[in-house]
Amino acid sequence: MPLNDPCILVIFGASGDLASRKLIPSMYEMHVMGQLHPSTVILGVSRTQKSDDQWRDEVQLWVAKQVANFDASKWVEFAQRLHYFAGDAAKPDCYPALDARLCEMAESKGTRGNLLFFMSVAENLYEPIVEQIDAAGLVVEGKRWCSVDQSAKSWQRIIVEKPFGHDAVSAASLNRALGRAFEEESIYRIDHYLGKELVQSMLVLRFANTIFEPLWNWQYIDHVQITAAETVSVGQRTAFYDQTGAIRDMIQSHLFQILAFVAMEPPSLYTPENVRAEKIKIIDSISIPTADEVAAHCALGQFAGDGVEGAYNELAGVSPTSTTETFAAIKVHFDNWRWAGTPFYIRSGKKLAAKRTEVVVQFKPPAANLFRKLPGFTGESPNRLVIEIAPKERFNLRFDVKVPGFGLHGANVDMQLDYADRFKTDPVEAYGPLIVDAMRGDQTLFKHRIEVEGAWNAVMPFLDERSAKARAGIHGNYACGSWGPKSADDLLARDGRVWRNEP
Repeated sequence: MPLNDPCILVIFGASGDLASRKLIPSMYEMHVMGQLHPSTVILGVSRTQKSDDQWRDEVQLWVAKQVANFDASKWVEFAQRLHYFAGDAAKPDCYPALDARLCEMAESKGTRGNLLFFMSVAENLYEPIVEQIDAAGLVVEGKRWCSVDQSAKSWQRIIVEKPFGHDAVSAASLNRALGRAFEEESIYRIDHYLGKELVQSMLVLRFANTIFEPLWNWQYIDHVQITAAETVSVGQRTAFYDQTGAIRDMIQSHLFQILAFVAMEPPSLYTPENVRAEKIKIIDSISIPTADEVAAHCALGQFAGDGVEGAYNELAGVSPTSTTETFAAIKVHFDNWRWAGTPFYIRSGKKLAAKRTEVVVQFKPPAANLFRKLPGFTGESPNRLVIEIAPKERFNLRFDVKVPGFGLHGANVDMQLDYADRFKTDPVEAYGPLIVDAMRGDQTLFKHRIEVEGAWNAVMPFLDERSAKARAGIHGNYACGSWGPKSADDLLARDGRVWRNEP
């Protein structure tokens, strides 16, 4: 893989939690792995006054805590890439000094005027900061910039963190604001789930193996389950979470990205343009339920008290009448040839029985059960592919075999690939490879504007007034440590199916 261009990675919100816990540790890992150009540097921007050395000392504690096999000598090298600028990026008076600092760094570090902005700030600051970047003339789209090598052309790109909007209207507004400053090919809407190995590996599993792709359709697959379960509560994020909920926080973003990889058509070639085009098409083909159908297509819940803390609507910062969901399950259908009639069930929630992110592909039973009178053969299909994304990284394929001995007795067996055991590598923070992709100009694992807006359109019936019936009786309707409210089980039971809740 060719080395990426040198650049200045400008992190807005450098004093925040995301920068400390994820972004800087991921960049340290990329440095250790030799994935950063020798001239690439990082400029953290935040309102808090501090020096370069103070910021380096602060983030070193996080890097040492977050990164396996932290190497102090490698940190000394990496720390020289880190610089800090104090200023309010949402205000115009910040930019003359910031522009001067960027010009100085471009000349002294040899970054050729290439800038990669990362929006690690509150969602309401995205548009103001983008407007100020544009007004300050920092985006020149390949024109000569500062006093760096005048024969070289520079690029300016932006990475936008989720949540990308709060609903369909705000997402479209943010896209317009970004489009006024940057070309679409310079906008990188990041979702760190696409940096996870098993999510990317789903494309290889499907499209590099003829044993799967011919069966990957409504004729052979009964249904698909996508789960992202957490055992933790909302912590200190009650104000944020009460404005967000499980659908906005997880389903519309992370789980729809997994959904797209599971359901999309094969691209003609693995290129950014082709992969993103297929993702756009599959999201656009989601069947949107009518107002009368919404309650039958979802299950919403809030966790009850557990003796450690109260029920969700009893927490400090949450309105007692709040109907924000801490658990959501929705049923999705696609209006296309491949998946006609095949349901996809998607669920996510807080304070559930186990921490798990996985995809379950349940195949249909054989057309005729010739073993129906023999022990061990239920007539139900044993064929199931489970793709475990977290906390383990595994593929698990289940099928029936004969039990050794006299007579014909059937039993389910599992064939498993454990990534850590097979490849003997430690996982890296998912943000690192994605940021490096942005430095290389590779948009394969980033969302297109149309895809984002399509995803919001698909979930809006479960968020707006059409979901009122589904939110009735939501308070404390599932116990902590369970798999969610009874309505989630009913969602599948109405179709004669059950969730995979196995350990």
